[in-house]
Amino acid sequence: MIKVAIIIGSTRPGRKAEAVARWVHEIAKKRSDAEYEIVDIKDYNLPLLDEPVPPSMGQYSQPHTKVWSAKIAAYDAYVFVTPEYNHATSGALKNAIDYLYKEWNNKAAGFVGYGSVGGTRAVENLRLIAGELQIADVRAQVALSLFTDFENFTTFKPAAMHEKSVSAMLDQVVAWGGALKTLRK
Repeated sequence: MIKVAIIIGSTRPGRKAEAVARWVHEIAKKRSDAEYEIVDIKDYNLPLLDEPVPPSMGQYSQPHTKVWSAKIAAYDAYVFVTPEYNHATSGALKNAIDYLYKEWNNKAAGFVGYGSVGGTRAVENLRLIAGELQIADVRAQVALSLFTDFENFTTFKPAAMHEKSVSAMLDQVVAWGGALKTLRK
């Protein structure tokens, strides 16, 4: 069985990513095709990238990088939960991703975005980043609107139809994650 991390991609006070990630996790827990776990980048207290050697060399010197590396390496696939800030993903998520390289390679990823236009531009931004890291990103994605899926733009109350989108995205993440696991062996 593959392991899938649902990554909370924001560290901002009052963030909505945690509620969205927990909702995705509740849907995922109803499945029996993978192990799903929430990974909160906030828990790792990663400063702005402070490794002197490029991550592609795998020569980490900072204790926080080594802990982050071990955590991310343990998964076969990822679901990135991202807000959209200024037509891109959050700086905190980009920074966390940039710390590593080989830990991401030949794994699958799906995306759950939220924002005024469903976080679609943040997801497109992450797709470009995923390509460089040799992450196979799946087509199905979840787009949540601050206007319709958050009461008063704050309390997360997703429309029922989104559960089907989450399931479709997870179907693809699990299929690709399993296929790529054989490639890494």
